[in-house]
Amino acid sequence: MIATILLVADLAFALLAYRKRKAGLVIWLALCVGVFAFTSKVSFLVIGTIAAALLLGLPLFVVMGAIGVLLLSQVSGLSTLDDLTVVPRKLLELASKEVLLAIPFFVVAGELMTQGSLARRLIDVMQAFFGFLPGGLAVAGVAGCVFFAAISGSSPVTVVAIGSIMVPALTKQRYPEGFSIGLMTTAGSLGILIPPSIPMIVYAIMVSSTTPMDPRDLFMAGVVPGLFIGALLGLYAIAMGVKQRIPRAPFSWATARTALRRGVWSLLLPVIILGGIYTGVFTATEAAAVSVIYALVIEIFVHKELDAKRLVTVATTSMTVMGALLVIIALAITLNYFLVLEGVPDAMVEWLRGLGLERAAFLVVVNVLLLVVGCFMDIMSAILIIAPMLAPMALAMQIHPIHMAIVFIVNLEIGYLTPPVGLNLFVSSTLFKKSLGFVIRAVLPTLAIMFVSLLVITWVPGMSLGLLRLMGSEAVVDDEPRAQPAVVDAGPSAAVDAGPARAKTLAELMADMKAKGDGGVDVDAGGAAGAPAPSKPKTMAELMAEMKARQAADAGDAAVDAGP
Repeated sequence: MIATILLVADLAFALLAYRKRKAGLVIWLALCVGVFAFTSKVSFLVIGTIAAALLLGLPLFVVMGAIGVLLLSQVSGLSTLDDLTVVPRKLLELASKEVLLAIPFFVVAGELMTQGSLARRLIDVMQAFFGFLPGGLAVAGVAGCVFFAAISGSSPVTVVAIGSIMVPALTKQRYPEGFSIGLMTTAGSLGILIPPSIPMIVYAIMVSSTTPMDPRDLFMAGVVPGLFIGALLGLYAIAMGVKQRIPRAPFSWATARTALRRGVWSLLLPVIILGGIYTGVFTATEAAAVSVIYALVIEIFVHKELDAKRLVTVATTSMTVMGALLVIIALAITLNYFLVLEGVPDAMVEWLRGLGLERAAFLVVVNVLLLVVGCFMDIMSAILIIAPMLAPMALAMQIHPIHMAIVFIVNLEIGYLTPPVGLNLFVSSTLFKKSLGFVIRAVLPTLAIMFVSLLVITWVPGMSLGLLRLMGSEAVVDDEPRAQPAVVDAGPSAAVDAGPARAKTLAELMADMKAKGDGGVDVDAGGAAGAPAPSKPKTMAELMAEMKARQAADAGDAAVDAGP
């Protein structure tokens, strides 16, 4: 009944929107009727709702909320109002996610620095130290994006703050306009990879049901890939400087000292934020709050760049961005609940295992999928919808969750630069008053650099995990060799020796699931062989919950007997 009503609504909306454009009307009518006739009920509810939203011009949060409620009521059987109270209950769960508070804080901090002078002083420092290189001013712009990204956590904010200053300066020094816009548009996208990063925080929240991870570990994992991409963009800038024979400014210690003295507060901010997070002085959420207080105090009392009018601009812009983002996240959780309730992630994992793909083939498929998704979906929507399903699939292929997260982020970072939904393309088009086609052509060379970076980051996991290993993070302790490694036998009658007083590794948990799926023996919390396992293997969520419980027991010095 609901599907029929939705079809009639789609046809009516199409008629109202395209009644004077016969070709468009015919296409829409054929599309709606075809989807209704030749797809399942679930597919039509999703596609039909999206079609209705497009025809009405509704925002993303309305689409996601409508799809979530329709699927829960029509597919999961939560048809009464009492049943649907699960939706506000799931929304209230956001209140228990402390890390979510980091998002509005970082948004406010980035806007404060854009309206004040912290960003401009940071660029002056970069220019003083890199200006002597061929293409030195362009290299300084890339370095400025890297440093500012370590403050704002947002890609569009980085493009606006650094690009609005650097592009006019670059064109004044005879750099090609297309090169200048393309370089700053691409370098600005580092805002989602260089920590702290708002998308990384959202990713950690959305995959927490299947692959729990600390945003702090994601931040640390993004450092080396972010610097690597920044270095490649810097080399491209140097090559352009040589090709165009751009005059170089001689290095001057006097100029460098002056720039350092004026920009010392800008340079200290990322040091305080990242140093505090990685040394454990404060959490990612507390670091975001510190960044707001720091930027506010420096801009008002030290630089004296912010007045009451600019503070009002900061407040209104920040509230608009935060409101849109938090509403989308809240309603995406409802849709994610439906997927978990119906076992979609587990079904996808089983489907993937049935394909018999090797890890390399899986990574190729994932990269192609995410590159296509990035062309049609913004990064937040992709994280909210795709990440909860993709994370358990990667875990089933024994790909480290943090490495998978960085590959995901880099793919969607490229999505910022690809039409038709590349956000940075629209930001640059508006900021520099150029056509969208001009900006797309401008980013093509740097887009090729991004593809090369993606290949390296995908096939060299050490770029994502190496710094975590070096810092001794517990998140990658299971990937490192042990003096007395655990004995894991996936055979039908073997026990798993997890060692005394420690949690099982991801590899051991995967071996348990495989043994159970093959009809082997059960491996209980103590690691002893017991009765035959049930025919249905544990889900990834159950396995991760088991591992988390073991880690909690270890932290309380509970003795775990893993002997046979």
